[in-house]
Parts: sequence; C-alpha cells; structure tokens
Amino acid sequence: MGIVTVGYVLTNVAYYTAITAEELVLSSAVAVTFAERLLGNFSLAVPIFVALSCFGSMNGGVFAVSRMFYVASREGHLPEILSMIHVHKHTPLPAVIVLYPLTMVMLFTGDIYSLLNFLSFARWLFIGLAVVGLIYLRYKRPEMHRPFKVPIFIPALFSFTCLFMVTLSLYSDPINTGIGFAITLTGVPAYYLFVIWDKKPKWFQKCSDRVNTTLQILLEVVPTEKNVS
Repeated sequence: MGIVTVGYVLTNVAYYTAITAEELVLSSAVAVTFAERLLGNFSLAVPIFVALSCFGSMNGGVFAVSRMFYVASREGHLPEILSMIHVHKHTPLPAVIVLYPLTMVMLFTGDIYSLLNFLSFARWLFIGLAVVGLIYLRYKRPEMHRPFKVPIFIPALFSFTCLFMVTLSLYSDPINTGIGFAITLTGVPAYYLFVIWDKKPKWFQKCSDRVNTTLQILLEVVPTEKNVS
C-alpha cells in the first residue's frame, strides 16, 4: 500500500513538472498528454495500460460489489434471492446477475461526467459515514473484538477527506450531485417496503415467493446456511 501511494503521488508530481497548469486544464487525458510530451512514439502504450487497468478494476468491482449485495441480503437488507449461491459453483450468482441491468441503465444515463458525479457522491458519502461509524463504535463499544487496529487519527483523517470531497462535489456541481443524492434516498422507502414492513398482503407474499422459487430453478441456486437456519 505504501508503494502504491508513493507511486501515485510521484506520478501526479511528474504531471505538474512536465505540463503547465493551462495545458493540464485543457487536456482531455492528462496521462496521454504527459506521455506524448516525454515518451514520443512510445506514448501509445499509455492508453493501452490504462485500458488494462480499467479492465482489472472492473473485474475486481464485479467481485466486490456483488458480494456486498450478497452480504446485505444475508443481513436482511435486500431481497432474499440475492443471498443464494449456485448449486455447483458456490458463487453468489443472483447478486452478480443483478449488476448487469443496473449497469445498462447507467450506460444510457447522461454522459460519463454526470455518471461519475452520481456514483462518486454516493460512494464517498457512504464510505466516509461507515468510517465515522467505526470511530463511534470505538468509544461506544470499546469491549468489541478488534483484530485490526490503527491509530485513531488515520480513520479520522480518512473520513474527513471523504466528506470533504462530497462537500466539494456538491458545491461544484449541485445539480448532478443533488440528483445522485435523491437517487440514493429512494433506498429508504424501498427498505421499509420490502424489508421492515412485516404485515405485507398475502398476494404480495405469494407473488414474492413465486418469483423466488422461479429464480431458484432457473439460476440453479439455493439458500446459504444462514438462511436455512
């Protein structure tokens, strides 16, 4: 982690030493402009490496986000079907599949910059709040088992940085970030409707059970041990 951090910092320092501030603002791809300035014909390697990096990042994102859905479903925060695993491969197949319609919706929503503002705002907001929650638990529940401990200033600085970026994005682009925040708030009524509300109509429960049974058969998935117990 230290090597990666130093590498990123030195890369940004190199950008500012080789490119003027005006060129950096006007550049649509700073890394490409930097490579063209210093590497000449070899600058073609930069977009190739960036594409490979994006592919690796997306591959990791598919694994990480799908398992977030899976764990949230096991905790009762999402529909039960997302907590089921494939019979033979033992992977959270429904949680992986649900990413694709969400991805297609995002691809047809505005431009890439609006999409980045939508997602970045929600992502860093919840990451910052999660770390604030850990700081709160350190003082509220000091007896909890903590196998991984760090000095308190590290999570404090991290959460402050996250919330600062959220505030800055809200200030610089209030419309898109406001839309992203509104989209995030739609999860509140959905949570109370599908999770908290116990006295659902019988037709709603029958329909939900029928959908779950159909999906289990089509996807060849079964409940995990926690759901069975």
